[in-house]
Amino acid sequence: MDGTFDDEAEPAVTIGEYLEEVEERELEADLVLGGDDGKECTYNKGYMKRQAIFSCLTCTPDGNAGVCTACSLSCHDGHQIVELWTKRNFRCDCGNSKFGEFYCKIFPNKDVENVENSYNHNFKGSYCSCGRPYPDLDAEEQVEMIQCCLCEDWFHEEHLGLESSAEIPKDDEGEPTYEEFICKACSHVCFFLKLYPEKIWAAGKQPDATVQISKDKGVLEDMPSTCGSEKPTCNTSCSSPKVDDAQATVDSKSISDGKSLSQGENCNGSMASNQCTKSIDLHVNCLLGVNIITVNPVLPGKPMFLSKNWRDALCKCNNCLEFYKQKQIAFLLDKEDSIAEYEQMAKQKREEKLQQQEGAELSFFNKLGHVEKVEILKGIEEMKDGLRAFLSADSSKPITAADVHQFFDDIKNKRRRVQ
Repeated sequence: MDGTFDDEAEPAVTIGEYLEEVEERELEADLVLGGDDGKECTYNKGYMKRQAIFSCLTCTPDGNAGVCTACSLSCHDGHQIVELWTKRNFRCDCGNSKFGEFYCKIFPNKDVENVENSYNHNFKGSYCSCGRPYPDLDAEEQVEMIQCCLCEDWFHEEHLGLESSAEIPKDDEGEPTYEEFICKACSHVCFFLKLYPEKIWAAGKQPDATVQISKDKGVLEDMPSTCGSEKPTCNTSCSSPKVDDAQATVDSKSISDGKSLSQGENCNGSMASNQCTKSIDLHVNCLLGVNIITVNPVLPGKPMFLSKNWRDALCKCNNCLEFYKQKQIAFLLDKEDSIAEYEQMAKQKREEKLQQQEGAELSFFNKLGHVEKVEILKGIEEMKDGLRAFLSADSSKPITAADVHQFFDDIKNKRRRVQ
């Protein structure tokens, strides 16, 4: 009776479904690990632009250290490990001063401390503004979280600071239409993004505000959008940023086209000629026409959802580059920093690895003698015939784990009889 119940309770899957699931899991792991096979400590590679990082709460319960994939497997096997997905500009801490007497088994000769590493509450196993763990054992349902591309913390949709989760750009099937996300706290430093055209924003509802510059106060203010709640800011029909006499006047078309005023172009007719020349000199080649270093933004924090390749649209004039440096967000200009690029590189490494494996197998086969080749080909044919008979025996009957084990046992016994 018990055996019958177990058979009925055992989940049934087709061979195709099983292989597809294995392939998806392997790909998912490769995307997170960036193609790292986990055999060598990454310490010698220095502060890597992006890599998979883990926190060991057994060794560092304060959550003030992170280790690479290889060290998480070799040095911290059986420990309480927190998977952090990926972190930027990070160097493996395994075995340094934060681990006390514990040393790295792979590469023990490390500096006392990696001073350029940064840590947040994720390293303690806490995420989001609510500080809950993931997976959350007290939650009725495990919901996916969104990672901010600046602070790299993870957030629940209900804690993004939106009036409704319906404001998150998604398609009709509920899939995100945005490439990257900036959380409410980090949006303050990225106020300048509101000066860019609509192409950088993900399709869907964005915060109903457009950034303008007050001529009286010399500050950036959050003003109601005149383009409708469904349109991102800085549309060509909106009012373009305006500055006082010490700053350039740029029309919305020049921003939308990714151009700025240059010597020889006409300025606003109401501006005196000498003022026009002066303001142009201040912002030569700037896409925004505003010195974002000197302005004082007055903006309520709102999360931002960016479209694919939005980083390519960022201005690279001297003023903007200096601003990125001061705010420690210059990594936004590095193509290899984005998760999309990281995953693309991981896919390439995976394809190269599979091709190498196929090449090694073919090379091994070609080195065999004639008899060995015949034996292998014969074994493959026997396997194919056996599988064909096994799968066509009764198509209405679900295949269980016991059935699969029995199939391979029969193959082994048959080979023994032949030998």
